[in-house]
Amino acid sequence: MISVSHVSKIVSDASGQLSILRDIDFSVNEGETVAILGASGSGKSTLLSIMAGLDVPSMGRVELAGMNIFDMSEDQRAAWRGQQLGFVFQNFQLMGHLTALENVMLPLELAGTKAAAQIAKDILGQVGLAERLRHFPKVLSGGEQQRVALARAFVVQPKLLLADEPTGSLDAQTGESIMNLMLTMNRARGTTLILVTHDQKLAQRCDRTLTLEAGRLISQR
Repeated sequence: MISVSHVSKIVSDASGQLSILRDIDFSVNEGETVAILGASGSGKSTLLSIMAGLDVPSMGRVELAGMNIFDMSEDQRAAWRGQQLGFVFQNFQLMGHLTALENVMLPLELAGTKAAAQIAKDILGQVGLAERLRHFPKVLSGGEQQRVALARAFVVQPKLLLADEPTGSLDAQTGESIMNLMLTMNRARGTTLILVTHDQKLAQRCDRTLTLEAGRLISQR
């Protein structure tokens, strides 16, 4: 499904060059769930951003279904993300001036999908928010906001779902509920899921775990 080949990321600051990622190499099969573990600063989120085409590696390739996403222009990558990719953020990243329904409709409308409102209503019902369609993010709890974010990510029926600490801003009970929902939706749709986390318990629920340390991939299990 997706292949990361010898990816490195090097940035420069006042003190010189800093290696954030060092020769990362792995692949993920279609329908697989993979957790990326590592301490803060290990390069997890940078790796996820590169896999999404939001950041560009200093070296290496990321291939989706055999196509190097960095052979695309920035506009082409944006179009690819809109059609193939779902992304769930730790801090939800909802549009504050849009209702729950409008937030979920947005990627459908950008893709020119007909009946966007009905499709968005249906998936919000599936995540338990049928009564919260017209509410703005500021009046939703953290768990409800993450449910909206999950609905937004899944509504385009992505082949690949990337999640960056999806339960990191939630209490343990709410986080477990969100993780159960995400895995259930993922299995039902056959999506490939790659998530970044520091939670060992969460990682154990995935098919496979990759561990980063100081920008290096030190284990695959």
